[in-house]
Amino acid sequence: MTGKTTWAIPEGYIPEESTGPEPEMISHETVCFLNTNDEDAAVEITIYFTDRDPVGPYETTVPANRTHHIRFNDLEDPEGIPKGVPFASVIESDVPIVCQHTRLDSRQAENALLSTIAYPDPD
Repeated sequence: MTGKTTWAIPEGYIPEESTGPEPEMISHETVCFLNTNDEDAAVEITIYFTDRDPVGPYETTVPANRTHHIRFNDLEDPEGIPKGVPFASVIESDVPIVCQHTRLDSRQAENALLSTIAYPDPD
């Protein structure tokens, strides 16, 4: 099995503005999941802020032997994630998965893309 069951992404920020065609070039944060198991992964995401209580869990399923990408901009239940506000996330899965974090910042016409592997709990 590849991956871990708990991941942390300490950096998160959804820019308030975007440049370019929608939806492709909307400024966003994304978490990318890889599930190499033969069973689906039940995943929960909890969002942390600098000045208020955490929100979550946001729930999703990553099918067996598949990848799944979620834009933090699209998370709505239990509530939407505000734009222009720093946040962090903790991801918990019932089977080992791999997580990667990506941000597209298109506030300027010269776009910036950031991608990094999340921090896995060493178990």
